[in-house]
Amino acid sequence: MQDTATCLPYTEIESPRSYAVAKRAMDLAIAGLGLVLIGPLLICCCLAVKLLSPGPAFVRIKRVGVNGRPFAMLKIRTMAVDAEQRLQAHLAASPAAAAEWANGYKLRSDPRIIPTVGTLLRRSSIDELPQLINVVTGAMSIVGPRPFPDYHLASFSPEFRALRQSVKPGVTGLWQVDRAPTPSLANQESLDRLYIEKRSFKFDLYVLARTFGAVRSGVGSF
Repeated sequence: MQDTATCLPYTEIESPRSYAVAKRAMDLAIAGLGLVLIGPLLICCCLAVKLLSPGPAFVRIKRVGVNGRPFAMLKIRTMAVDAEQRLQAHLAASPAAAAEWANGYKLRSDPRIIPTVGTLLRRSSIDELPQLINVVTGAMSIVGPRPFPDYHLASFSPEFRALRQSVKPGVTGLWQVDRAPTPSLANQESLDRLYIEKRSFKFDLYVLARTFGAVRSGVGSF
């Protein structure tokens, strides 16, 4: 596996104001154009979800944003409405699955996922595209550390959680485009910390460019 840190575009952090202006302009341009282009696709995906699984097509998930402010992150629903019960039953029945879950809060064989359509939406990352609305409203950025659920954040130190809250969460991030075959909490913290400490407009473009390759390959999207 290629060491991500060896090929990063290290630069000094630009003027906070110029970086903020350039980053916001990129966010609005990409999110605005993206919503126009993918509108029909989102409608078709939502119809497929409704046909195959009872419940809403969209979900609003509570997450913590910049400066600790909570916001509702938007996604196309890819899990059954009783996802939490299915997860707990699966972890209780399989020690191997429980160990895999504890390592990075992901499962390669996840009993919560809606068959076929849920898997396709997650592997293609289409389920994340409604977050472009969160970008337009200013709750998220195109690039930044992903907004994790509370149980995931609780695994990190208070210092690292505070560091993550110093920037807007992103639709894509350095950890998401990394080529590590197996996610881990240590890997997540290392790459998120690296991005936050070295962030720049050039770094954002680097992560954005690598996102397309990660989506095509489906790395980490399970």
